[in-house]
Amino acid sequence: MTIIAEGMRAGEFAYRALLEEIQSGSLPAGTVLGEVEQAERLGVSRTPLREALRRLTADGLVEQLSPRVTVVAAIDADDIRDLFVLRRALEETTARAAAAAPAREEFGTLAGRFAEAARSLDDEESRARYYALIARFDEALDAAVGNDYLTAALRTVRTHLVRVRRMAKDKPDRLAASAGEHRLIAEAISSGDGDLAAHATHVHLHNALASILDSLGDAGTHSTTEGKKAGA
Repeated sequence: MTIIAEGMRAGEFAYRALLEEIQSGSLPAGTVLGEVEQAERLGVSRTPLREALRRLTADGLVEQLSPRVTVVAAIDADDIRDLFVLRRALEETTARAAAAAPAREEFGTLAGRFAEAARSLDDEESRARYYALIARFDEALDAAVGNDYLTAALRTVRTHLVRVRRMAKDKPDRLAASAGEHRLIAEAISSGDGDLAAHATHVHLHNALASILDSLGDAGTHSTTEGKKAGA
């Protein structure tokens, strides 16, 4: 089996590389992912490349148009709305459960960090730190809830959310508001108030969806953001 670096399997390496490129937009919707070309580009054989493509297909990030043609899947405004329906159900449940968990000390610390982040989000470095803070918040939620099924469902949603965030424009005002919303969620969880944590999560997701659709020029229509879905 090919070893890429530090013991990582070739299939895992290929998966992570393609995942990052799809999420970042380096491989936009509709890009054909030819096995030979991608295997050569990533420096792996075709077998691990196929493994990576199967995982990305299961994630919903690529789709097979024919036995020989695999492309990066499109994502449109309706997809984003559907994603947020699921996100709302999962994250409100998670926030409520985290508020009932015995160990919640970290959320008080995270609330303070979100308050600090809200004061400076006008450059790329500060925005990168903010997204890393959100990732840490997600990890703390998963640890507090301790529900593998819920965590697995959230992992799928978060995989798509990275892509959606990259598609939307970074707006310092919206990011500052988002940081404030995260602070309220973290404070509610820290204080053990499940109802407030769930409500604050609901408000945050409502505002986030509205901002994303507005950034995409789709505040109330069903226009496609990255091109039409194959076969549509």
